[in-house]
Amino acid sequence: MRLCLPTYRLALIALCLMSTLALTAPDAGAQTVQELQTRCDKGDTSACYNSGILYWAGKSVRKDRGKAAELFKKACDGDESRACTDLAFMHMEGDGTRKDMSMAVTLFTKSCDGGDARGCGILAILNEDGVGTPKNKKRAAELYTKACGGGHPRGCNNLAIMYSRGEGVMQDKYRAVELFKKSCDGGDALGCSNLGQAYDYGENVRQDKFMANDLYTKACAGDIAISCFNLGVSYERGEGMRQSVDRAKVYYGKACDLRLEEGCKAYARLNR
Repeated sequence: MRLCLPTYRLALIALCLMSTLALTAPDAGAQTVQELQTRCDKGDTSACYNSGILYWAGKSVRKDRGKAAELFKKACDGDESRACTDLAFMHMEGDGTRKDMSMAVTLFTKSCDGGDARGCGILAILNEDGVGTPKNKKRAAELYTKACGGGHPRGCNNLAIMYSRGEGVMQDKYRAVELFKKSCDGGDALGCSNLGQAYDYGENVRQDKFMANDLYTKACAGDIAISCFNLGVSYERGEGMRQSVDRAKVYYGKACDLRLEEGCKAYARLNR
């Protein structure tokens, strides 16, 4: 049986946390810490931020999360919105600074107001779930809209889910499909998974198993377990692709590796 779970967003904020921080400033490693520090001392907030990334990640310098937090704060105080976002993450986790959810919300708000789409996206999750701030679905939808418009694909996915459920906005399932596509086109594997499910079951789009499998393939490559499982089903049944039990086992196995119980059961069944 193909899994047909409710459209989901993986609201675990850990997925959006500091593991991607070093990617936010790809030019940081091209300069030495000394060069960046000199520029930072002269008021270049971008240099403060990039220097903070090097200290956070331990690139070209000994890892020092406390020093990273200091540099992010200096950059944030100088209106470098990206730094406010990353400093907020650190306050959420107590990473290099005190754990302070209230401060994290304040910093996410500042980063979002400053135009950082990541900050808007995480602030939206906090408002939707009522974490560190009162639950407010309407406010969450507004923030997801801002995040999506600012180029944050996960924000588009989460906004799509609100449209599909009619939470915080008037229900519009066709708009939801458009937003899942925008999320997927922006590189969010979860958006591809949700869009794949729409094509698989013909939910507000013309049913297209071939398109669904293409989207599941993208999502599975991004470690979305349910999409790996559904690819396994497609290969096992020969739906939208050439039947292959061997390929089905590969995808069931990956779903199992990603801790999806149904994937483990299907893999075991094919190995009997």
